[in-house]
Amino acid sequence: MAFTVTMLAWSTIQFWQQLSQHKELGNAMSAIRWGTDYFIKAHPQPDVLYGQVGEGATDHICWQRPEDMTTPRPAFKVDDSHPGSDLAGETAAAMAAASVVFQQADPRYSALLLGHAKQVGLRPLSLPKT
Repeated sequence: MAFTVTMLAWSTIQFWQQLSQHKELGNAMSAIRWGTDYFIKAHPQPDVLYGQVGEGATDHICWQRPEDMTTPRPAFKVDDSHPGSDLAGETAAAMAAASVVFQQADPRYSALLLGHAKQVGLRPLSLPKT
């Protein structure tokens, strides 16, 4: 999802004029905002990012509405104790790229996204001394 939002944001930046001419800019921005709103909710504090809710195997054999599921729905997070720099990095990239999209139309939201992008990245691990 983060990769998709990153690509959609950069495509919107690249083709801003064409999207605007064809009255699709609002649709692109709405799609980006839908994804980044989710990322903001998945990033409740610095250096913590929830990357998955639910367990793939059990979720995919259940054909019910999520509201009616009775199977466990664990949440998996990336933090200092649970590495996931690829997920954190791509999510930060998505929010940073989206912040560029919203700079003119919604500066407050743009700043919020940039703040989250800076905070979602985990501190680099220290290399062992040799």
